[in-house]
Amino acid sequence: MSEGRSPVDSSARVNTGVAHNARVWNYWIGGKDNYEVDQVVGDQVATMFPVIRDVARADRDFLGRAVRYLAAERGVRQFLDIGTGLPTLDNTHEIAQRIAPESRIVYVDNDPIVLAHARGLLTSTPEGTTDYIDADVHHPDDIVEGATESLDLGEPVAVMMLGILNFVLDTEQAQDIVRRIMAAAPSGSYLALTHPTTDPDLGGEGNIDAMKFWNENATPPITARSRAEITAFFDGLEPVAPGIVSCSLWRAESGSPAAVPQFGAVARKP
Repeated sequence: MSEGRSPVDSSARVNTGVAHNARVWNYWIGGKDNYEVDQVVGDQVATMFPVIRDVARADRDFLGRAVRYLAAERGVRQFLDIGTGLPTLDNTHEIAQRIAPESRIVYVDNDPIVLAHARGLLTSTPEGTTDYIDADVHHPDDIVEGATESLDLGEPVAVMMLGILNFVLDTEQAQDIVRRIMAAAPSGSYLALTHPTTDPDLGGEGNIDAMKFWNENATPPITARSRAEITAFFDGLEPVAPGIVSCSLWRAESGSPAAVPQFGAVARKP
């Protein structure tokens, strides 16, 4: 089990005067690692865009289904989870290592409150590895370099980018980030991705005013994208059925869940 590289005093840099995405998201899914400012902004966004709590839960459920699919059905034993967020129940390493204890997981985030909780993430089966990198998604080369300390990039890796590229405001830069990270992964690797959308067929038009409020009152700034823009993240990859759909519908395990304005997909690098 890796000990990771998270600074002991990272919590000293936490700004509790401004709402932050990691903490607001934690609030929306019922977590306790948030402050009053996060709750106030989170409630206001939910008033403007009531489906946001459903989006948060659907995104988390997508993570579970994607990791189970990749570990159990595709035999993936390495995961690079970029934009980890605050730990809750059934994190990537817990799901993967229940299926295959030898699984190796590297988490990536650069939020100080996530760093402060990194020790909670750094638990592993004796057979596997769980590690943490303090790195920014805007610097993909640093992520790849750091990941090589725990992952073997000669073997397939599942790159998890759930709700993270929406914080890269420039679409061309976001596409370049995906290309550079997937270029470092070998054939047989996978990209699992979720992203909010403005597409009206999923009710995404409500994202516009809610995100404007968010960008004026919280950090970091965020954007939503169209289906076509999100589809472009998978250029050169082979989508796994059912392709790019609302994340709540991707390989849904029971019932007929409602669609949410957040696309989700998994694709294989040929």
